[in-house]
Amino acid sequence: MNNIIVSPSILSADFANLERDIKLVEDNGADWIHVDVMDGHFVPNITIGIPVVKSLKRFAQKPLDVHLMIENPEKYIEDFAKAGADIITFHYEAVNPDKIEEFCNKIKSLGCKAGISIKPKTNQKVLIPYLEFVDMVLVMTVEPGFGGQEFMHFCAQKIPEIRQYGKEDLIVQVDGGINDITSKICISLGANSLVAGSYIYKSKDVKKAIESLRV
Repeated sequence: MNNIIVSPSILSADFANLERDIKLVEDNGADWIHVDVMDGHFVPNITIGIPVVKSLKRFAQKPLDVHLMIENPEKYIEDFAKAGADIITFHYEAVNPDKIEEFCNKIKSLGCKAGISIKPKTNQKVLIPYLEFVDMVLVMTVEPGFGGQEFMHFCAQKIPEIRQYGKEDLIVQVDGGINDITSKICISLGANSLVAGSYIYKSKDVKKAIESLRV
């Protein structure tokens, strides 16, 4: 599959130098900037919130791919959209499934792409009724919460069924333990967007690292 969207995760960037580190990946081939928002409840870690997204938007040239790993994400959708998010992804496990269609419509009405994500232990079949409402599905291949974890191969096996039931233009994104080897596994299964943090930011050659995810 061509046109692989690479979305470097700033979770692995230097938080004291976010402008520098975002410019670094943008100048070296990044398509999106992945922003991990964690609340210390839905996941054990706490990261950044709405004010930081607003600050990032002032200098980021690429779309902000905002991944909400938070409880009650519906309370914050409008604020993140106004702060500058271009893609807003929420977790299936954090919402009432009966509200997913409404939730996606709200995100899209605010001018953003709507994404839905599942944790490693969540079966992909739960998403099938909602695939027509979303622009993107994010398959977590690690337990959300911390960067630098090892890729869980069984999670990648969810991709083909999501691709089978999704719209032709559905973006299937994978996040967790992505490198030049695991990226090929995911792409071969039907993924067309890859999130990588430590693999890109700890690389000696950022451009080469980003390019290696696409081939």
